Amino acid sequence: MMEKKFDLEERLIEFAAQLIQFTESMISSKSGNHLANQLLRSGTSPALNYGEAQSGESRKDFIHKFKIILKELRETLIGLKIVERAGLHRDSSFLFKMKDECNQLISIFVKSVLTAERNRFE
Repeated sequence: MMEKKFDLEERLIEFAAQLIQFTESMISSKSGNHLANQLLRSGTSPALNYGEAQSGESRKDFIHKFKIILKELRETLIGLKIVERAGLHRDSSFLFKMKDECNQLISIFVKSVLTAERNRFE
């Protein structure tokens, strides 16, 4: 098997697709539906914003869009934690997988923003 090149865009798209499946399988209730809708917005936004960041008008614009991605990922992680705490999803392994990937993406974007800001003035 050929080793797959690390592709952040592809990873964000896959995260969004997995999140869509995750929200579709959440417990259907007033609170479950509310959180599912919120997660759909915050969890699919990073992939869309990443595409926008690729055509940033300046380094400052690029950094700003990456910070928006980071904000949305953090919001998604908190939403997943609420789902977990409130018992709004029956598949704990799927929930763990989503939280883990979200955490990894947050780490990547924290480092990316720091690197971009450091290189901005060089």
